[in-house]
Amino acid sequence: MISRYDDRADAGRRLAELLADRVAASRRPVVLALPRGGVPVAVPIARRYGAELDIVVVRKLGVPIQPELAMGALARLGDRVEELRNDEVITTAGVAEETYREVLRAERAELDARHRQLRRDRPELDLRDRTVIVVDDGLATGSTMLAAIEAVRRGGPAAIVVAVPVASPPAAERVRQRVDQLVCPEVPAAFRAVGQAYRRFDPVPTADVRRMLTEGPS
Repeated sequence: MISRYDDRADAGRRLAELLADRVAASRRPVVLALPRGGVPVAVPIARRYGAELDIVVVRKLGVPIQPELAMGALARLGDRVEELRNDEVITTAGVAEETYREVLRAERAELDARHRQLRRDRPELDLRDRTVIVVDDGLATGSTMLAAIEAVRRGGPAAIVVAVPVASPPAAERVRQRVDQLVCPEVPAAFRAVGQAYRRFDPVPTADVRRMLTEGPS
């Protein structure tokens, strides 16, 4: 897979163009980013359409001996926490229930800490009857995005749109089945990692996420 985007901001600007018809047909759209990498992608989208911007904090529940393999995921939106459990991975990896619960407790504590760290005292957005655009910098397995989708769904939106610059074919298919629309211009058959779609893919500092959320889309 060759690099398609200069950086996350470039990817966000390109996604904003592809979302024009959906936003035009929606009422009071709101953009929710998965931090940290999804925030700089989401900012140009929110700016383009004057939409409110917020975050859905997520954590992957990794198999202890293979942390990159997700046996579940958590997403927090306001006071709502969604747990997505992958029993197939848990069984295949031979993870005991108590081990799963230990990972769950540790990641829930980290989820809550990051939620406080990034959002501070920001009021929760009302998602009822609104088009919610959920943004990340890419989908590898799609586990955290699926948890985020379910957390958003509890808010009663009129429609859920996922916008990502790149995704693996399996992740794209899983997410597409759970939302009203998936906007993803790059679904390479030879997908290996999200970062391969970018020329610059540096980690996004927490301070930058706070600044972007404080400044908003203006």
